[in-house]
Amino acid sequence: MYPFTGPREDDETVDNGDSDMNGPSDVESDVYIVKASNRQEGLESILGEFDLTKYSGKSVALKANYNDDHPFPASTHVDTLREIVSALKGVGVAELTLAERSGMGVARAVMEDRGVYGLAEELGFEVISLDEVGAEGWVKVDAEGLHWDDGFYISKAFLEADYVVQTCCLKTHRFGGHFTMSLKNSVGLVAKTVPGVNHNYMNELHGSSHQRRMIAEINALYDVDLVVMDAMKAFVTGGPEAGDTVEPSLFLASRDRVALDAVGVAILRRYGSTDEVMGGSIFELDQIKRAAELGVGVSNADAISLIPVNDEAQGIVGELEEILKN
Repeated sequence: MYPFTGPREDDETVDNGDSDMNGPSDVESDVYIVKASNRQEGLESILGEFDLTKYSGKSVALKANYNDDHPFPASTHVDTLREIVSALKGVGVAELTLAERSGMGVARAVMEDRGVYGLAEELGFEVISLDEVGAEGWVKVDAEGLHWDDGFYISKAFLEADYVVQTCCLKTHRFGGHFTMSLKNSVGLVAKTVPGVNHNYMNELHGSSHQRRMIAEINALYDVDLVVMDAMKAFVTGGPEAGDTVEPSLFLASRDRVALDAVGVAILRRYGSTDEVMGGSIFELDQIKRAAELGVGVSNADAISLIPVNDEAQGIVGELEEILKN
């Protein structure tokens, strides 16, 4: 069992003196932004800002967004997946595994239809449908300090890999998450059910008034080295599978999930979004606030450094900085 001893935000009796979490971070985090009309060129530009050679000879677990069988921006675009996998393969990763559990479909069927298995055969990487994993493929996370009633199970693939790389979409979430970006994307590596355990963890999550805090807590239990957000298109209402669509024509990347999602919310606010997304300080939104408390990423907007990768991104960076400050 994987222990967690961090404090619940609504439980003042929990002593976090022995917490294994880092707590709020004031270290500045970079978020890179590319304005792109071409997907391949945009991804090459933003991935070029990171030293991927560190993955050479290492095992990498890849988390994409295949919650359902609807096209981008509901699901990861196959060409985005192609560019990320090609970049990782290009630096000589020893092992590359994409693992996914779908919430609104069967993972194998979803990934078949979205072209993942075909791409895996073409480029040479492993795909794991987490719907089909037995009890040995999961690790139990203790409930102490969490808003989960009895903890939860996280995919072993993301705990045992040397590095985790994630790619997410930009969209709202009408089933209580309010928005789904890098933090919410982590729900797809948590078990719905586990053989031999009589509990439905997704029913618990979606039925809880603490849903957004529970989403954030998942992220405190595994490390992510790099996240690429595909914001060529986005849902500003509805979601996760359909909604009113805008075309920011952006790619974002960061090593900090909190910073990245905060900037993602700023993009949604720039276009106009749901009441839940538009209201209040970005760092008071439940997902971001709880994740920041647990040390998943930065604790305030001033700690985010927005870096335009190309000249076309200069203007949007200025607008997003203003939204973040306000």
